[in-house]
Amino acid sequence: MPTQSRRRPRVTLAMAAAGTLLAPLLTGCWVGAGGAGSGGNAINVLMVNNPQMVELQKLTADHFTKDTGIKVNFTVLPENDVRDKISQDFANQAGQYDVATLSNYEIPIYARNDWLHEMNTYVAKDPGYDEEDILGPMRESLTGDDGKLYGQPFYGESSFLMYRKDLFAEAGLKMPEHPTWTQVAGFAEKLDGAEPGMKGICLRGLPGWGEIMAPLTTVVNTFGGTWFDQDWQARLDSPEWEKATKFYVDLVREHGESGAAQSGFAECLNNMTQGKVAMWYDATSAAGSLDAADSPVKGKIGYAPAPVEKTDSAGWLYTWAWGIQKASRNADKAWKFVSWASSKEYEQLVGDEIGWSNVPAGKRASTYENPAYVKEAAAFQEMTRKAIEGAKPKDPGLQPRPAPGIQFVGIPEFTDLGTKVSQEISAAIAGRQSVEEALKKSQQLAEQISEEYEGR
Repeated sequence: MPTQSRRRPRVTLAMAAAGTLLAPLLTGCWVGAGGAGSGGNAINVLMVNNPQMVELQKLTADHFTKDTGIKVNFTVLPENDVRDKISQDFANQAGQYDVATLSNYEIPIYARNDWLHEMNTYVAKDPGYDEEDILGPMRESLTGDDGKLYGQPFYGESSFLMYRKDLFAEAGLKMPEHPTWTQVAGFAEKLDGAEPGMKGICLRGLPGWGEIMAPLTTVVNTFGGTWFDQDWQARLDSPEWEKATKFYVDLVREHGESGAAQSGFAECLNNMTQGKVAMWYDATSAAGSLDAADSPVKGKIGYAPAPVEKTDSAGWLYTWAWGIQKASRNADKAWKFVSWASSKEYEQLVGDEIGWSNVPAGKRASTYENPAYVKEAAAFQEMTRKAIEGAKPKDPGLQPRPAPGIQFVGIPEFTDLGTKVSQEISAAIAGRQSVEEALKKSQQLAEQISEEYEGR
């Protein structure tokens, strides 16, 4: 069976080409946040602007810098912008940033291209970090083809179904321990209009390989479909893909949120929080916001495993993790930051200073044994841990895959392919074309990737 490790990915051409054009901006005297360059007792960290990262930024000076003397210059950007800047700097090995937030999609690809510093050496000299405490699927997803670690998770997530327990009770409905998508569709129909203006379910429809394609790909997996078979044949025109996509599109069009074609994670979170939808299938990380002290729906939300059809499980696996650039001039100090930011001690700090619902969880077994966290996150913590530990990135469906990934395909070309396919599916949700038309165009796009990988 061909595997991704057998070929040199096109990333060295696709990503590096874009970065080379910007090389003058990424070398020489150009510096990052605060006008300070890396070196000496300072490191530069480039990270996504998610709430947990913003909290980290606020805590760093008074804790990490105060204890170590290492100054951290942060550059914080929205997700799409940060991915672009990271790919430019790391592909060129410009060394402007010592540390960056990368996902389990990018890290194996970056490691394969020798853009990242391996971390086994540091872990071996840092027993207090307790690598064995990191959840197995997280460690595996951040490991390169050579068996070495190239990332450490800041927080992790899977996916599950969130639903209004009170509305289910009022309607005489009972959520099964392991719901199927057929059952979920039935619930959505019955809960439409349960409250004035309420819709039965929220599902992402916003274009983006990390937006609509994340939940939709898990539906495709459990319906028996796959992006590519083990021989790299594109399979988006298969009956399983068509059935899964038609199911998803019909469900969100008939019983989903208004403006579904422009709704992503943030919009669905807002709809669920404001009581506009009765169910939502999405990331486990959303639960902390739904059960936060100031949430209007606190205490009203129930949680169930990701719905299935033909597979035993369907939850995805994702982590925002820390990667150290191979060209870093301060890798030792960069590791000290990574070790602190992913440690048990940092989680304790967040719990004490900000609140246990804000802890960047989903990465350490010890988090789920901490009484303070377990109490604060009682409604969802056990379901979250089971979802993460049960994720199968190398075997997410009914057939062998040529590359790892549950809600993505672990090849460099997927960002472009996934985004283009997402635009076609979103257009079907918006009613601008049929599912059949969308998948016909998508298959043609995927076949271009097949030609690159066949026989390798």
